[in-house]
Amino acid sequence: MGQVTFHLEVFDGPLDLLLHLLSKNRIEIRDIPIADILRQYLDYLEEMRRMDIEVTADFIAMASQLIYIKSKMLLPVYEDDESEDPRSQLVKALLDYQMIKQAAGMLMNRYETGKDMYPKPPEARDRSFELFGNTAEQLKRAMAVMLERKDALKALTADSFTGIVGKEAFPVSKKIYEIAARLERVGSLSFKQLLFEVESRSELVAVFLAVLELSRDEKIIIKENGEELMLMLGGDKQDG
Repeated sequence: MGQVTFHLEVFDGPLDLLLHLLSKNRIEIRDIPIADILRQYLDYLEEMRRMDIEVTADFIAMASQLIYIKSKMLLPVYEDDESEDPRSQLVKALLDYQMIKQAAGMLMNRYETGKDMYPKPPEARDRSFELFGNTAEQLKRAMAVMLERKDALKALTADSFTGIVGKEAFPVSKKIYEIAARLERVGSLSFKQLLFEVESRSELVAVFLAVLELSRDEKIIIKENGEELMLMLGGDKQDG
């Protein structure tokens, strides 16, 4: 094994330095050649002293442990000796540290990827989209009636698209005013009848959106009358 030349990298601790030496020499953690690694480890500590870098106690303690392991490995081994490999605790510590270091690297990569991303926080629920006094089943039935009316309208042909570009949609605000005015006069309206009075798909959509808007603002109430959905003025208007 050749002499290692250091550029004196900074390590987080003695285990980090040992992993670096094993990786640099392509040595399997479970098969550490203690003598060679000890020599390179001590060379690094000497280089730190030479460059007037403080050698902390944990680096010195690891050097002592490596010397102790080396001395135990120099003792003769007998066939019936079942004692533990002197390197086993060091191997376990290195494997655990390697796993933690890899996990830390993965987390750091995720941090670097997402640090400049600012996700939009969840918004508070907008109560303006709730149906005041009406059930989801009523809305479902209202949609079914609108789709029934859509199917009854004249099927699209090539001529149906003539002049469609630039043509303005039927204004919802106009429908809101018309429906409110009619209810002021007659008191109640059949939703189905209201839809079957329209002459275009644009007007059909405007009616549906106008009813939703009036219901949201509690200006009208949707009530069931058998199979019919009836539109009536809201409480304040009705009492008036």
